[in-house]
Amino acid sequence: MSRRVLVTGAARGIGRAIAVAFAEAGDRVAVHYGSRRKEAQTTLESLPGRGHALIQADLSGPSGAATLVEEVVQGLGGVEVVVNNAAVNLPHPLIDTPFEEWVGVWRRTLDVNVLGAAHVCHLAARHMIEHGVRGRIVNVGSRGAYKGEPDHPAYGASKAALHSMGQSLAVALAPYGIGVASVAPGFVETERVADRLTDQVRAQSPFKRVATPTEIASAVRYLASPEAEWASGTVLDLNGASYLR
Repeated sequence: MSRRVLVTGAARGIGRAIAVAFAEAGDRVAVHYGSRRKEAQTTLESLPGRGHALIQADLSGPSGAATLVEEVVQGLGGVEVVVNNAAVNLPHPLIDTPFEEWVGVWRRTLDVNVLGAAHVCHLAARHMIEHGVRGRIVNVGSRGAYKGEPDHPAYGASKAALHSMGQSLAVALAPYGIGVASVAPGFVETERVADRLTDQVRAQSPFKRVATPTEIASAVRYLASPEAEWASGTVLDLNGASYLR
């Protein structure tokens, strides 16, 4: 049965692969983007099937999240799956970053990566509850929440918060039949981190490579499936044994 799916940050990379995975399963997808309209349009045009939507919203503030969920509900007629993938990841090593810049990076990162996702979760979950939808929420976290991000500490902290929020919501929303889970990828072969994918980085995994966006998308699609209800609360490591906990 076709479902209505919101994927935030779907202009490229992991988000694009997730949008494609759901569309290939016959779902209708809302492709969200912040500023990369041209790339988001490419994502939209790559989706098989019909009835998809392209929606711009700035998730750094609550009004952007409210606009996004409202437009998804209007455009698709509702929402049954939410994938929180939108994120910022700005370098700011403590030793080299002036304090004012440090403050700005932390604020921007938490506003988008944590509060943006939290606001989308609230609004989408309330819609699901009001309409009796046994929905799914999947958060795209990171290995960095556990391994540490010395040059991107706000990013690592934000992903740890995202994992924790997902587990809290898994408990809160289970009585309504809504499952919440997270994935924690290591490095993935995407445009955003292409300059960081050195031989040393690939050697972190005994497989001597990094993940493909499709591998992450496959895991997300499973966690969002009706069969994955018992995986609610999970944080699924997807790092090729590059970091074990």
